[in-house]
Amino acid sequence: MTLLDLTPRVAVSDRLATLPVVIIGAGPVGLAAAANLVERGIDFVVLEAGETVAASVRAWGHTRLFSPWKHLVDPASRRLLEARGWELPSPDRAPTGAELVDLYVDPLAQLEEIASSIRTGVHVTAVSREGMDRTRSRGRDATPFVIRTRDTEGNVAEIVARAVIDASGTYSSPNSLTSSGLELLGLGEIAGHVMPALPDVLGRDRAHFAGKHVTVVGAGHSAANTLLGLVSLAREEKGTTVSWLIRNAQAVRVSSSPDDELVGRAHLGARVDRAVDRGDINLVDGFEIIRANRAGAAVELIGQRDGEMVTHTTDIVVNATGFRPDLDMLREIRLELDDIVEAPKRLAPLIDPNVHSCGTVEPHGFGELTHPERGFFIVGMKSYGRAPTFLLTTGYEQVRSVTAWLAGDMAAATQVELVLPATGVCSTDLGAAGGCCS
Repeated sequence: MTLLDLTPRVAVSDRLATLPVVIIGAGPVGLAAAANLVERGIDFVVLEAGETVAASVRAWGHTRLFSPWKHLVDPASRRLLEARGWELPSPDRAPTGAELVDLYVDPLAQLEEIASSIRTGVHVTAVSREGMDRTRSRGRDATPFVIRTRDTEGNVAEIVARAVIDASGTYSSPNSLTSSGLELLGLGEIAGHVMPALPDVLGRDRAHFAGKHVTVVGAGHSAANTLLGLVSLAREEKGTTVSWLIRNAQAVRVSSSPDDELVGRAHLGARVDRAVDRGDINLVDGFEIIRANRAGAAVELIGQRDGEMVTHTTDIVVNATGFRPDLDMLREIRLELDDIVEAPKRLAPLIDPNVHSCGTVEPHGFGELTHPERGFFIVGMKSYGRAPTFLLTTGYEQVRSVTAWLAGDMAAATQVELVLPATGVCSTDLGAAGGCCS
């Protein structure tokens, strides 16, 4: 890292000083950024596409996280909450996503100094510089950002900002069902039969699956959670059968190491193995999906297996192939992304899932998250691109460092510390990962 890298990068001007920092996304990491900015006395606006804060977490709220409470609460947010009498839930217990929202995220979002700056139902469609596309350089660093938005009624507006923190996550941008990464041929024909990752199999979405042949595509933890839910459903609902399609010869599973502090994660793979061995799950390995067709009320997935074209027929498909960052809104922003995982270039080697598990990621902050577009940062799950090894505590340290940099506190910004739970090796395949640590 050079001296230039350590130099504050948000140009100081009278106008910029009057503008807020715009945070995109009101999930746990976006709100942690807000809490840190509150402590720094920096004005901000939080833009959330969902109708409520943490909309994505609520979507998979029935799922229990692997991490316990002690790894799920941002330090700055905790300080603000405890000043109002809030208490940390059982530190060593892992909550569900719904509990995370109810007991932590909602109370944080309701704090007066944060609540007044949150705008829900606002979708960010583009980010640029005021009066500048990405090709113009002169005076760029001193020019405010402009954030174009669209609300639920279709109204378009623009907000100017001194800096942008993109914490919008990846949940709404699933990977393709195909091994090529391209959109599945025939997807439009079967779209009504495809469910997103982590459906509420035993609750909200039960009627979609009961009595059906359900095929889960993907080899990560999202797939494993859904498979186990479907196995339970099959015991209760006659005619429910479960298949598991993976593109590799062997399924990618969680480490079952006894040294893994995330106990729920360590046991997940073993539980799926036992279900396969019992015949509760029909494992179809080495299947590379190419296209799909409707076959009456059923769906045909057509692909290659063992060098031959084969067809897998099912009623419902669950896409648990992992996620990727939505970069369309950033076309006018100068980004420096890794060619493989689409993470910030300096961060990518630290999170390469072929090398690192969740617990072996090195501490990192504003320096690794810096792009050529000064004052613009991607944080949280989206900063990991297509790598599935993200932990919330990593995102909290990212925003602490970034907000310190925005405040000009270089000592705090560069003093990056990160204590992660000990984990086993978390083997993944980028195209079929379901989220190692989410």
